[in-house]
Amino acid sequence: MDIPTVSIIIPCRNEQTYIGKCLDSLVKLNYAKEKLLVFVVDGKSDDSTAEIVQEYSENYPWIKLLENNKMYTPFALNIGLQASDASIKIILGAHSELDANYVRNCVEILQKKLDVGCVGGVIRNIYENYSSEVIGLAMSSPFGVGDATFRTGGADGYVDTVAFGAYRNEVFEKIGYFDEDLVRNQDDEFNFRLLKSNYKIWLSNSIISRYFVRGTYSKLYRQYYQYGYWKVFVNIKHRTVTTWRQLIPALFVMFLFFTPLLFILSEKVTSLYLFGILSYLCTAAYFSLKKTKVFSVFLSVIMVFFTLHLSYGCGYLMGLGRFLILKRKPSSRSTVTSR
Repeated sequence: MDIPTVSIIIPCRNEQTYIGKCLDSLVKLNYAKEKLLVFVVDGKSDDSTAEIVQEYSENYPWIKLLENNKMYTPFALNIGLQASDASIKIILGAHSELDANYVRNCVEILQKKLDVGCVGGVIRNIYENYSSEVIGLAMSSPFGVGDATFRTGGADGYVDTVAFGAYRNEVFEKIGYFDEDLVRNQDDEFNFRLLKSNYKIWLSNSIISRYFVRGTYSKLYRQYYQYGYWKVFVNIKHRTVTTWRQLIPALFVMFLFFTPLLFILSEKVTSLYLFGILSYLCTAAYFSLKKTKVFSVFLSVIMVFFTLHLSYGCGYLMGLGRFLILKRKPSSRSTVTSR
């Protein structure tokens, strides 16, 4: 069987701390380098990111540096995708490292499962400090991020999205490229279109990547606020709710802040509110206890759960107000992504 050509597209901006680690993992890939091309698409970095990539390109000619003058991620993805005619194309983040067998395992599964248009695997977190470790524990729990199996783990099988997916080139030929209107959620939106086009997405535990987890609650809050905000924009574009689980954080925030306004009407409302808060805390405690037995970490994981749900829910409600009710475009502030 012929070895298919593979390209890896890495959008990045100001990633001098991580891009070398990412590229080092690609150098160690167990895949024929004459069949591999890596496109690092730099969004006008003002640190040494471009210089670092250029050094790798001089030593490894299959690593290429491209420029993204528009700076945002979907433009970078499309620049890299359109620069390649490979049979299989992989989307990768600069904060990540790939297992040596990542590409080979992706290729083998795509060759065996002809109904699959995209394949991905599981993320193993790399912690840089105490905060990042706590955040990673919460984000590997289904209570924290729902059924995002690539984070929480689970059996091999069909899913609705993956991180760092490997796509057949025919998928892009059929459904187009990433939506350049989306600063966030462009991968989820693309995978939604992929599934609507009768392709499937497969997750395999043999496909392993590592991710450097964000180290502060404030960055995490901004990130998930943007996820919620831009999810509404995606829903309106497609005239549907892409996944019903996305509504839960928004309902939680509404319950949290609007139910107290009804306290004066009935004591039953007060009891219901207290019961709801207690139920949330008990559920959070249960899932936190499954991650750690250290009391201080246990409390911190609960706080991260709350941060994830509050930020996503607030972003979603803000998106509903701006896009659905006011019929306005995304604000300029919302186009500034967090890292």
